[in-house]
Amino acid sequence: MAEDSTVTKPRVVGGSGRLLHGGDLDGARAAFPGAPEPWIDLSTGINPWPYPLPPVPPQAWTRLPGRAEEEALRAAAAACYGAQSAELVAAASGSQALIQLLPRLLPPGRVAVVEPTYAEHARCWTLAGHEVRGVRGTDILIPDAPDVLVVVNPNNPDGRLLAPERLLELAQAQAARGGWLVVDEAFADMEPEQSVARFAGRPGLVVLRSFGKFFGLAGLRLGIALAPAGLAAALRDAVGPWAVSGPGLSIATAALGDHDWIAGTRGMLDDAMARLRRLLSRAGLAVVGGTALFCLVEDRRAPGLYRALGEAGILVRRFERRPDWLRFGLPGPEESWQRLSVALDGHGTWEQGGDKVGTVQPSKRSAP
Repeated sequence: MAEDSTVTKPRVVGGSGRLLHGGDLDGARAAFPGAPEPWIDLSTGINPWPYPLPPVPPQAWTRLPGRAEEEALRAAAAACYGAQSAELVAAASGSQALIQLLPRLLPPGRVAVVEPTYAEHARCWTLAGHEVRGVRGTDILIPDAPDVLVVVNPNNPDGRLLAPERLLELAQAQAARGGWLVVDEAFADMEPEQSVARFAGRPGLVVLRSFGKFFGLAGLRLGIALAPAGLAAALRDAVGPWAVSGPGLSIATAALGDHDWIAGTRGMLDDAMARLRRLLSRAGLAVVGGTALFCLVEDRRAPGLYRALGEAGILVRRFERRPDWLRFGLPGPEESWQRLSVALDGHGTWEQGGDKVGTVQPSKRSAP
């Protein structure tokens, strides 16, 4: 899943004139050339404790993936996400590939994207010739119903959630007019009860899942779509053969079926996020949203804090249209936690545009 959003398109920072994207450590190094190494990347919302890589059969490296391996992955994904059948599953090299393919399976029409969220949804539907507009609000009321409605749930960057019951109502309404509800569940692994993946197969409902974030293996590049059988088959045809590498199929199939690791990781990430929220609160920052993999801070001093963290070799996510927002992912090793704590505590004043903005004081806004 691409990290850009309608509010997260990166700004020019530092003296380099470069645009920084989530995970862009090369850009961060150019913008903050004096920062200490190694960098701590808190900008992506990826689990910093990845799934332990299992042994990969040698033939997975030396031959093209077979049909049996792909079917095993689809069966594991269906079981993990609660879908009734592997026939409802399509896999691709990242959910970004699926986001780009879906708009090409429909003739040009009207698309609504619930904002603020990932920019790639609107961008890809627009590039495919659709008329795209943004809609806002947790209770979506759309007087001129679109052919496609896109919801990211939980949302990036604020963690906004629509209840499964509401999503199913929307899917039913979309199906009644021959349309789709696309639910991007890139961050839903931590809250399976909020997922509608178990309802995959219902008319009008398309669910996207991102393997790399929760399992911490973003470089593996795997995205899953769950949809009615006919649409899932059309997606598989559009993706083409060998869409996922042999090693990727082997590793992801094992991970999706490792229920003990999944359960233990959910608890560990919940504890880590509680620790991060406490750390940010002690620094006088108001956490106003997020998930177990990232949290959103709102503060007028955010530009200065972003710069101070960058100078300390810590990359967080900033937002062009909301300069008072910063998004923090989870540190991994204890050393990273300590560096973040020192960076937050060590700047009694944060600079914004060269002007001192004062000693850090707790925000009056309480966290949700």
